[in-house]
Amino acid sequence: MSIFVYQTFEVKQEKFKEALTCAKKIKKYRNEKYNHHVEMLTPITGHDYTYALLAKYDGLAEMELQNRKMFDDEDYLKLIGEFFLENIVQGSMNTQIFRTMNDILADNKEEGEKEEEK
Repeated sequence: MSIFVYQTFEVKQEKFKEALTCAKKIKKYRNEKYNHHVEMLTPITGHDYTYALLAKYDGLAEMELQNRKMFDDEDYLKLIGEFFLENIVQGSMNTQIFRTMNDILADNKEEGEKEEEK
């Protein structure tokens, strides 16, 4: 079951260019070094300076393992330290974790409904 980590944050207006450059580096680094996929999301509507990172993991255990690896990696810590301390509005980070719906339960329910129709 896939896990999605959705993190929104507000970029400091005076650090806009630096923040986006740093976010791209973080995305590239994580996608190349770790076993998960990261996308950077830009706003189409809403607050112009609110951006998001969306990471997809194979499961909760994989998310925990990859996070442990990232926070043991000095190069990664340097990247995120610069990003969050210098480019992001303090207190604006919001993290949500989602999982995909269990398809097996949905398939079993549909099969049960078909049996009842007969």
